[in-house]
Amino acid sequence: MAARSASRDPARTSNNASTPGLDDDASLLSNALTAVSTTNISSFSRKVSSTAGSLIGPFSDPGSHYHNAMSEVSKDLKRPSIQKRVFSFSKSSPSEIVRSKLSATEISHRALTYLPDDLLKDIPENDASYSLFQGFKASVDTAAAKKHREGKNLLEESSSGGNNVTRLTKERDRTNEELDLLGVRKSIASGEIREIDRKIAQLTAIRGVVLERLAKLEQEETQLEHDLLELDNKIEDIQYDMVEEGASPIEDEGAEAAGFMSESIYSKLPSPKGRKRQKRKAMPILHEHMSPGSEIKEMQCHADLITALDFDFPFGKLVTAALDDTVRVWDLNSGRSLGQLEGHNASVKCLQVEDNYVATGSADATIRFWDLSRTDGPSLPGSNNVTHKRGPQSNQEEDFEDDMSAISSPTGPRSSAGTQDCHLLTLDSHIGEVTALYFQNGTLVSGSADKTLRQWDLSTGRCVQTLDILWTASSTAASEDSGWSFASLGRSNSRSNLPEANADFVGALQCFDAALACGTADGLVRLWDLRSGQVHRSLVGHTGPVTALQFDDTYLVTGSMDRSIRIWDLRTGSISDAFAYEHPITSMQFDAARIVSAAGENYAKIYDRVDGRHWNCGAGAEGGKEDRLSTPAIVERVRAKEGYLVEGRRDGVVGVWTC
Repeated sequence: MAARSASRDPARTSNNASTPGLDDDASLLSNALTAVSTTNISSFSRKVSSTAGSLIGPFSDPGSHYHNAMSEVSKDLKRPSIQKRVFSFSKSSPSEIVRSKLSATEISHRALTYLPDDLLKDIPENDASYSLFQGFKASVDTAAAKKHREGKNLLEESSSGGNNVTRLTKERDRTNEELDLLGVRKSIASGEIREIDRKIAQLTAIRGVVLERLAKLEQEETQLEHDLLELDNKIEDIQYDMVEEGASPIEDEGAEAAGFMSESIYSKLPSPKGRKRQKRKAMPILHEHMSPGSEIKEMQCHADLITALDFDFPFGKLVTAALDDTVRVWDLNSGRSLGQLEGHNASVKCLQVEDNYVATGSADATIRFWDLSRTDGPSLPGSNNVTHKRGPQSNQEEDFEDDMSAISSPTGPRSSAGTQDCHLLTLDSHIGEVTALYFQNGTLVSGSADKTLRQWDLSTGRCVQTLDILWTASSTAASEDSGWSFASLGRSNSRSNLPEANADFVGALQCFDAALACGTADGLVRLWDLRSGQVHRSLVGHTGPVTALQFDDTYLVTGSMDRSIRIWDLRTGSISDAFAYEHPITSMQFDAARIVSAAGENYAKIYDRVDGRHWNCGAGAEGGKEDRLSTPAIVERVRAKEGYLVEGRRDGVVGVWTC
């Protein structure tokens, strides 16, 4: 050790001699030590001695870790390569040490070697080409620095009065540095966007899992609702048997009056035992969490053009009618047929579903009233959120033939209960095709090709009032205001107002209490008072037959063969808004959020009343499926409730969408 120290002394002496300012540093250190009190130095030396003594230990101990470490260091220092690195490191400046790049491979290897696997599985890949110091420097906003630099440049130019090469060179270097920093900031922003996209993808996957869970919950809910209805029906059957045997029936205190119909209708049921008509306690909400325009299901319901359709609630029961002279009931949850409503001798042109009841108006001039609770109510547990997809192109024809074979059967696929006991009433006072109807609160109003409106009492099944549209309109024309007069506007002599040959005279109607609105082939919308049987007001605006009509507390919306949809303000009788499409309007329905219509396209037209946006929803819209057997047919009928859209096409296909 003495020899090694002696051998290093010349080098240390020469190094100290060659280092300028070393004596000055020594003098400064000596002055600093002198300023410290003697007591503090003594205390510090005792602490260092005790720490070193406990760390080093006796040199005679062969197992001393300090002795072994120093031996290894002395061996390594004898290597020429180590000595060369130490001397080169001592000559390096601090800035060169900071800017030196370490081996990324070595750092990654050491980090991955000492970290557990559970901490490494979620580490994202980092492809950044900049250092941490550059990231910190680039995070500072350069706008203020740029403004300061521009002001400084103006001052320098005004003071110098000429081109200063040194100044311009420095400015160029600063500009290049700022440009590099902007590149770093762009890279940081791009990395943040990629991180957001990754999180969105993870949340989308989680959302899909939760949607599947919600679908299963709604399937279980539907099954429980059906089980509850079956139990209620069994209780009623037992009570009926007890009445026949002369025993006193068990009173069901919790039972409410069934529906809005009177009890006299229930006495007309073909089956001696009644069926409980119970509304659902909870409605499906799965479609509300799906993006608008998503296809839920597609069903081949008929072999011909669909003339009318309606459903009770989302994923509930659907009733469809077509030119094949059939009326079918479907389960929207499972997509299977529940049977046929048989009795009409011609095609059904209009129908309405309300709770468990459905009214159908036919070209045979009759109206039939049905009870859907007598169909097969339960829907087998299935996927009500999975779109009905056809297979590859080679299997699509087989799927289509299977669907058509089920439809072409005399009664179709039906349940064991069937639909034989669904019929309640037959109303047959019209002498022409029934083209429009509406019922509510025990009253049904129908419009026919015989140019009359009839009001029916469903408790007795009799017609209580007949309104002749032409006679009433001509008799009240003279008494109407000049602004609403039929004759003063010259509509009877207008060639553009002649009804089209294929248009129904009564295209649509709706009633509420004593108020009735109907649209006819002359383009007028008449507002009736059922108490007096007179026209209260006529709304003039359409130039073609009115085919669709609906109103609420404030607005009345009408669709016409003149390709327009008009929104009327019922408080003033004026047009609040109007828009037109390229083809005639054949069907329309609206709510507070949207107006859905069928306008001669292979998709439904939707007008968002909140933001005033028009968009398309259906198989023929942009982004539709490309693996279909053929081009989707034109949509003829639409019905929408709570963002759940059902559309019927000319080829008998029914599509279910979210809107």
